[in-house]
Amino acid sequence: MRLLWTVATVLVLDQATKIIVRLNLAMAPRRSIDLIGDWLRFTYTENPGMAFGIMFGPTGLITAFSIIATVLIVFYLLKVRDGYVPYCMSLAAILGGAVGNIIDRLFYGMIFGYASFFEGRVVDFIHFNIWNGIVPDAVPFIGGTYLALFPIFNVADIAIVGGVIGILVFQKQFHMKQLEFATARSHASSATQMTSDGES
Repeated sequence: MRLLWTVATVLVLDQATKIIVRLNLAMAPRRSIDLIGDWLRFTYTENPGMAFGIMFGPTGLITAFSIIATVLIVFYLLKVRDGYVPYCMSLAAILGGAVGNIIDRLFYGMIFGYASFFEGRVVDFIHFNIWNGIVPDAVPFIGGTYLALFPIFNVADIAIVGGVIGILVFQKQFHMKQLEFATARSHASSATQMTSDGES
């Protein structure tokens, strides 16, 4: 139940913030609101690709890939749901974020009238302007060119990245707990077998 609440919380927060931002910024003359100077702002964008706008094929293919990956996460989470709680919560956060972005891809194009079912774009709006300027000449390949690092993301992306970090942090404890559980179960099974043999 705890894992389900995690998935639901991420999903509701993600969709609520996307809808609010879309209704207020998508048609506004200026699609950006400064929060902390130029460093942090809300900037409305629609991303047809993967994280950071990476494209590896048509939008429909990216949607299909996202769905397959999410289904695999569901199966894995169901398999380990009774394991180490922080690890499982991290998986639940990833699942909630993945479902949130899939909803955009499946339905937003159709709901907002710019594409068909399965062809929607993910709404991003949290905008960090990390750095911009000329890359030093000593840097291979891109030295001397202007570069701007300004990721724009959403609540689902935060949940996914946070979940991945959680998995990396808690995986050792998770595997140790799984080993302890398997060992305890093996000992219990051996004790039961010995009791049965003694009675017979």
